[in-house]
Amino acid sequence: MANRTSTQNLRKRVRYHYRGNAAGSTLRLTLGCLLGLELRRVGKGKRMTFGKAGEAALSQWMADNARVFWVEQDEPWTSESQLISQLDLPLNLDQNRHNAFHSRLTELRAQARQRARELPISS
Repeated sequence: MANRTSTQNLRKRVRYHYRGNAAGSTLRLTLGCLLGLELRRVGKGKRMTFGKAGEAALSQWMADNARVFWVEQDEPWTSESQLISQLDLPLNLDQNRHNAFHSRLTELRAQARQRARELPISS
């Protein structure tokens, strides 16, 4: 895996997953698709989110059901690949093709994007 340096700190990244939208969070995209929320094109039609109501519902679901924890490491990218290969992390697609749910989740997200492209752009 390439060392991708983030311009945001951990707090900002986690906050975006909890309060942002599916266009900027693969976690939100995945959870929304699994929860059956309708993905829609927004703005000029290039970004896709679950709309105001869907994103609010997803934020509430995450507040009720999702928890985050972390362990400090100087070079976290060195252990990421190892953890992904050893643990069952069905929602993680990156480096995780060996997971039995990978192809189903990939297809579910692709179907949601395709449906969104077929619908009119939301305001």
